[in-house]
Parts: sequence; structure tokens; C-alpha cells
Amino acid sequence: MAALYGALEAGGVGIFESPTGTGKSLSLICGALSWLRDFEEKKQQEEARILALEEGEREDLKKHPTSAGPGHTESEGAAGEPDWVTAFVQKKEERDMVVRLKEEQIRRKKQEDRLEKIRNNVQLKYAAKRKRSEEDEAKRLLQLSKEVLSEGAGVDDLEQLDHNEEELILAEYESDEEKKVVSGLEEDDDDDLEEEHVTKIYYCSRTHSQLSQFVHEVQKSPFGKDTRLVSLGSRQNLCVNEEVRRLGALQLINDRCTEMQKNKHEKKSDEGNEGKKRRVSRTVCPFYSYEQMQFLRDEVLVEVKDIEQLVTLGRETKACPYYGSRYAIPVAQLVVLPYQMLLHEPTRNAAGIKLKDQVVIIDEAHNLIDTITCIHSAEVSGSQLCCAHSQLLQYMERYRKRLKAKNLMYIKQILYLLEQFVVVLGGNVNQNPSCQAVSQPGTVLKSINDFLFQSQIDNINLFKVQRYCEKSLISRKLFGFVERYGSPATAVKTNKENQKLAGLQNFLLTLQQGSDKGGIAPSPPVETENDQLRTASPLMHIEGFLSALTNANQDGRVILNRQGTVGQSSLKFLLLNPAVHFAKVVEECRAVIIAGGTMQPVADFREQLLSCAGVDPARVVEFSCGHVIPPENILPIILCSGPSNQQLEFTYQTRDLPQMMDETGRILCNLCNVVPGGVVCFFPSYEYEKQVYAHWEKTGLLTRLATKKKIFQEPKKANQVEQVLVEYAKCIKRCSQAGGGQMTGALLLSVVGGKMSEGINFSDDLGRCVIMIGMPYPNIKSPELQEKMAWLDKTMPRAAGQAPSRVLIENLCMKAVNQSIGRAIRHQKDFASILLLDHRYARPAIFNKLPQWIRERTQVKPAFGSAFAELRKFHRGKLDALCCSPENRL
Repeated sequence: MAALYGALEAGGVGIFESPTGTGKSLSLICGALSWLRDFEEKKQQEEARILALEEGEREDLKKHPTSAGPGHTESEGAAGEPDWVTAFVQKKEERDMVVRLKEEQIRRKKQEDRLEKIRNNVQLKYAAKRKRSEEDEAKRLLQLSKEVLSEGAGVDDLEQLDHNEEELILAEYESDEEKKVVSGLEEDDDDDLEEEHVTKIYYCSRTHSQLSQFVHEVQKSPFGKDTRLVSLGSRQNLCVNEEVRRLGALQLINDRCTEMQKNKHEKKSDEGNEGKKRRVSRTVCPFYSYEQMQFLRDEVLVEVKDIEQLVTLGRETKACPYYGSRYAIPVAQLVVLPYQMLLHEPTRNAAGIKLKDQVVIIDEAHNLIDTITCIHSAEVSGSQLCCAHSQLLQYMERYRKRLKAKNLMYIKQILYLLEQFVVVLGGNVNQNPSCQAVSQPGTVLKSINDFLFQSQIDNINLFKVQRYCEKSLISRKLFGFVERYGSPATAVKTNKENQKLAGLQNFLLTLQQGSDKGGIAPSPPVETENDQLRTASPLMHIEGFLSALTNANQDGRVILNRQGTVGQSSLKFLLLNPAVHFAKVVEECRAVIIAGGTMQPVADFREQLLSCAGVDPARVVEFSCGHVIPPENILPIILCSGPSNQQLEFTYQTRDLPQMMDETGRILCNLCNVVPGGVVCFFPSYEYEKQVYAHWEKTGLLTRLATKKKIFQEPKKANQVEQVLVEYAKCIKRCSQAGGGQMTGALLLSVVGGKMSEGINFSDDLGRCVIMIGMPYPNIKSPELQEKMAWLDKTMPRAAGQAPSRVLIENLCMKAVNQSIGRAIRHQKDFASILLLDHRYARPAIFNKLPQWIRERTQVKPAFGSAFAELRKFHRGKLDALCCSPENRL
């Protein structure tokens, strides 16, 4: 906490490592909020001093009114101005500052009084609730009256259909040079967010569950009652409008929500045009009520709430939690949000997040570089490109007479871009991509400029196209169009215009049939929903790719991946320099803290992220704390050879040898005889795990293993992981309760970088021994990795005689190892052994990249005999200690 406080006070960039179970979250909360409290106190003291000084000067002026009169002789200052002019300017600045400070004090006092009133006045809450009920009842009666009046009016269904179709037509698009916002939506949002931002802490983590856990820690902490905290999230997590939530996919929810806000602002202008023949039926969100959102904002600031509680409050108050929480940002002291919202600048700006002179804490930051790279990378397939082209062409044909010239111009530009992208992949947009074979399969990497020239699109301003897509909501309109006419089951009126739409239906049907030919088993519901979005609205994904192409030429590459057919081929943008996007965060913030349970090796953060972002090395603070467990509760061993003295070296050349797989099996058999409870064994890849499993099955070794431990395999599908873990835990509990039986627990065969190597706790009996088979080096034949290595060698200096590309490979490997072996020790009284099966772990360059708390206790064992003796002694001692403990005696 002291190191964190010091880094915040000095305005540093800190890399903090605190293993799981050491109270990392609580330390971050208490250290950061203690600093914030002291900072606010110092600020208020300084304000009081300035105001007192000003008051004293005013009193002096009353007593001696002639002391500053015109009788003084004129002299010139350093700038050539008379002293009285300089003094006047200085006095004016001081007066302006005093006025500003007074206004701020008044505003702060009003705000504190209002929140205190809400906190203590229960009647105020009931009054607001009663008012909402009355408004709801009035709306219900009004709707009933409208229904009664409309009965028997004989509204033509087909005419109503046309009215609904009006929403699919693009609104007139303003020229890029005209900065004035027509809809007024952006202006309103900006006005709402113009409130001055107090100094605050932005805390972000990877998942909503981690953020909720952090909020609960804040609630339990000494700061829980006095901290103004707001939780931010995506519309997918915060939306309370069931009609919008049913859309499922995040992009569709975003677009629909934005459109509904736009409709709210345009509603008045529509009501003024009663004389027009055709009126557009516009849907507005009933939860987007400014008054109710202000009430929700105050409720959020009064008491700490996580996202689930925020959504519940939104439903109760009939206010939008997404926008209501945004209104709370300026006066909040602690803002809790996901990675993506903070690291992606457009999302950050849209949410009203201002980082100037603020503090940012990024937790669970071990994969921060990969996260930034993924957020700013994009991939589109040939099928998506062809599908989007066909949909957009049909849309343009259908509404050509209704679209303005500027809309038609941009649609034609997008159609041309899609056509050229397919040409680059070796195909034709007018043919089914699943039936077009690629003449020259393979992977080619291009710089952004080379790709634009090859695609013959270098004459198109992608920035303008990107802005058009963003402002016109064309992908949302296109999705509505496909929803209406894209399904073969949809009944469409038979006329010349609609006959053209049959082509779209048939095309989408052939795409679907083409993708079904592979005989793939049905996917889980979530994946099906995403597949549906990809086929229904591919333009949304393509917009991301177009946006990526606007990066600087040297910071990224375009990968042309030609496989089998045009439909299977893809275009991918790969970000090489994540520092360009992180630099803006570091430049604006007062201090940035990068924290995690396992941050080793930290060289990647220092070199690839901070150094490339232009951070002064003197500003960087590194801190790593040990584990809270006693040294005798962990036994890490590097094993150099197996029971038959076979050297353990799992390289790509040697790991497939039968004798290497047999030796691994013998090690596991011996370990399962002495290790109680659960054993978790990590393989470098799914393919290798499958290969070894098949070999053990063939040799009968698997049967021998199964007599001591029930064997579980990590599934590839995410929706099956929970079930396997539950069964694994049940088996261990059953064996532990039975006691003395031949079966002593379970063996879980997992994969490094898989679902179980990160975020899963194998505490206590679930993970008494963690085994790492070989070194999980990434595939250096991967074009993406090769390009990254070449870029590093070109831009980074050599470190300790090693090429930057070599350091990258080792760091990627050891990050994965450290994440996996950290699964076992999860709290103070936990104990486990860790076995690293490969003699290369003993090399100093590799050994020094293990976490300090593991490295300090690691033993290197050249022979299996001594290692086995240590493991047996360790686990027997722990078992005896458990049996003799007071809890077990009772």
C-alpha cells in the first residue's frame, strides 16, 4: 500500500505484482482511496489558504485605501510593461481564481447537501416513486383512449407496413465539412457531460465478474460508505429495455439504442410536419427520461452499487442505467469499468471519460499488451464481404429513388471497397464465395499502404467513409432490411422491385447451405446467435476492418489469408505497436498503475508498452511482493530427467517420440501414488494432449493411471468447462470422504492458454500438484508472430545480447507458464507442489522469469529419484499435519 501511495503521489507509472491470496484488491482499494482522500484534503486546505489570503488583502485595502493609489512613481518590469500594469494583470488572475474557487465550493456544498438529503430522507424516495406510478397510470389511460378511438378505423395493414419500412431509409447525410450537428443528440450528450470532473480513480479489469468482486470488496472496506463509486458497462450488460435486449448481439443493441435516442430528438420536428402525406413511425426508449436518469445518478452516488444492483435500480426507477451511470462520472471518486471501455479511445470518448490529471489502475493486467492488440485488430472473411456487397446492392436498388445524392455516393464507395477486397482474395462478388476456388492459396503480409495500392482503393478517403458509417447507422439500416427481406420465409409483395429481392434471399440461402456442407455438429446457442449476426449483418464487422486501416502505416500489417475457397479466405488487420494507443492514456493521466497476480516477466511492459509510448524510465516504478503462505507450503521442482534417466526436453523434434511420451506417463504414475486429491497437468497444446492421451491408451498406461486417479480432459468448448470442473471437484470430494481407498482423487489434463489456465481456482484439494509438461513456446511459423518479431528486431534495441524477437518468444512462453502454475496456491493456508518437466527451465534466462515467490523456493533436480523423495516427504508431512489439526480432531 505504501508503494502504491508513493507512486500515485509522485505521478508515476507503476508495475505492481501481488500473488492471488495476498489481498491485492483490498490493498489497491485502501492505498488508492487513502491517497485520494489526502489529496482532496490538501486541495481544500490550499483553497482555504488562498481565500483567507484574499480576504486579508481586502481588509488591508479597507484600512489603507491610498496605498495602491496613482501617486506611486512608474517603473518598468522585465517585459517592458509598467509595474502597475503587471500588478493589475496578476491581481485579475488572482481574483478570477478566487471567484472560481468560491463557485467550486458552493457547487461542492450543494452537491454534498443533495446527496446527504437523498441518503437520509426516505420520504423523498417515496415521493419520486409515487410520481413515477402516477405518470405510468396516466400513460396507460392515454393508450387505452387511443385504442378505443382507433377501433373500427380500418387501418390498411399494407399501408402500415410501408410506414414501418420508412425507418430503413437513410436520413440525409450532412457534408463532412459542416461541423454543426443536425440531430442535436451529440450536443445534448456533451452538455450533460460538461460538468467539471473531480479528481478520481478509474479502476478497470477484464470481466464484469471481476469488477463486481472488486465493488463488493469496496463495500466491505472502511471506505465503503463514504466513496462515490459508479460502475460502467456495455449496453449489453446495462440495458433494461427488453425489446432492445432481445437483439442479443452487442453491435445490434448499440445501434438500436443510438437510433432510439436520435428518434427522441427528431420527434418534435416530425410532429411539426403534420401536413406531409407520409409520416415516419419512430420508436423512442421509455427509459431514456432525463429526470429519471438524474434521480438514478444520485442514487448511484449515494450508495456503492455493482452492475447487477444498478440494473435492478434502473428497472425500479424506469431509468436507463447505461446513460444514468454516465451522468454520475464527473462527480464520482471511483469509476469501475472494463478494459475495453478505457483502452479504446472512441468508446472512452462516447462514455464521457476524461483522463486528464486522473489516476488509472489496470488490474489483471498480465495480458494487457494482447488486449490492446486484439481491441485494435480486425478480421473479415470472403463470405462476409460477398454477403455485405449483395445486401448493400439490393438495399440501394430498393431505395434508390428515396436516397439523397450523398448517401448514394457513399454507398457506391462502400460497394467498390467490398468488391476490391474480394478481388484481392482472388474472387468475384457476383458469384457464390463458397463455390469459388482460390488459385494461389497461402498467406501474404502487406503494409497498410501496399494493401491499399494493391486493392486500388488508395484514392478513397477511408476516414470519411468511416465517419459516414458511424453517423448514418447504415449497418443498422441494412440489418433491418435483411431482417425484413432476407429470410426465405418472409412474404414480400410481388412487383418488379420486390422480384429483385429474390436474388438476395437465394444468395443468403446458398451461403447458408455452403457453410453447412462440412457436416459440423450444432453449436451452442451463444455461438449460433453470433453466427446469425455474422450472416445477417456482416457490414458491422467490415466497419471495424475499415477503421483499422486508418492506423499509421508503420504500426500495423494486413494479412491476406487465401484458403481453399474465397468464402474461407480472409483479410486481417494486425496491430504491431500497441503503445500508440496506450500512449494517450499515459500522457493524459496523472498516474497509471498496471497490476496483476502474475506480472513476470515485466520486460514486455517496460519495453513494448511504456518505452514505445515515450514514458520516461525515471517515472516507472516496479514493485513485487512475496506470497503470504509459509515457505514450507510450496514445493516447486524443475525435473531434468525421468525414472529411466531419459532427459526431459519437449522440443517440437523430440516430444513426439514414443520414449518421451512413455517417460511422461511413468512420471505421472509415480506422482499419482503419493499426491492426494487433485493433480492438474498442463500440456503445451490441445493437439499434443490428444496425441499423448491416445499413446497412453494404446500402451495401457492410461489404465494404470486410472486405478489411482479418475482422469478428466479439458474440453475445447467453453460451455462444457463448468460441467467438467464440477465432476472433477465431486470426484475429489468423494475420494477424500471415503479415505483409504485405492482411488485417491482425480487427474485433470489441461492445456496452457486454454479455458483452465487462467481465471480458474484450483485451491486446496482441487490442485495439490500442478505439472507443466515442456515449455509452451508459441508457433514461430505463424505469419502474425513472424511479423511481430521482425518489427521488434527493427525497432527495439538488443537486451543483454539477445535479439528482441528471441526475448518476445521466451516472455510469451513464461507468461503462459506463470499463469498456469499460479492456479494452485490461492490462499494463506493452501499448499501444493509444482513440477516443471523440462531441463531448459533451469537455464538462468528462463529461471529468472519465474515469479519471485516461486523462484526463491524452487529446487533443480537432475534425477527423478531425489525429486520423488522430496515430493513424497512433502505430501506425507502435509497429510499428517492435516490429520493432527484441531479442526480434524473435532
